Amino acid sequence: MAEKAAILDDQAITRAVTRIAHEIIEKNRGIDDCILVGIKTRGAILAKRLAERIEIIEGKPIKTGELDITLYRDDLQVKNNLEEALVQQVDIAHDVANQKVILVDDVLYTGRTVRAALDAVMDLGRPSSIQLAVLVDRGHRELPIRPDFVGKNIPTSSEERVVVSMVETDGTDGVTIHTRTL
Repeated sequence: MAEKAAILDDQAITRAVTRIAHEIIEKNRGIDDCILVGIKTRGAILAKRLAERIEIIEGKPIKTGELDITLYRDDLQVKNNLEEALVQQVDIAHDVANQKVILVDDVLYTGRTVRAALDAVMDLGRPSSIQLAVLVDRGHRELPIRPDFVGKNIPTSSEERVVVSMVETDGTDGVTIHTRTL
């Protein structure tokens, strides 16, 4: 895959996170009864960044958690050496019942990851609502899922790949589109 275009740099990502943080606060009339739940791996990083920004804006912390949706995927392929699903940990220290859960992910594409996350959250309890925040919405939905908060809409072809890099995992922040090389 060759890089076709750089879409967001570190400053654009920071601006998008700040805007999404303000939108979350506004839509929910504050952060009471809200839990940010990041979908591992980059969604969890984005959730932490959103939580930091929301705490600066609101002057108090928002509840957070992380979710690994591996066992809930309908296309499960990642397995350990015993051919069992490789599961990371679910780290939500708060009861989700009657809370406003805001799922956070880096890229929304077919909707299958979000569907899996919805199943995982519902297994933990019944929230009063579930919202979705994504850094990039690239279209091509296979399921009727739409984000409530979007950093950037990036129309792509199904042949392209959107790559999100985060300092915490990749050493740099950025969003690029890659295409297949012949």
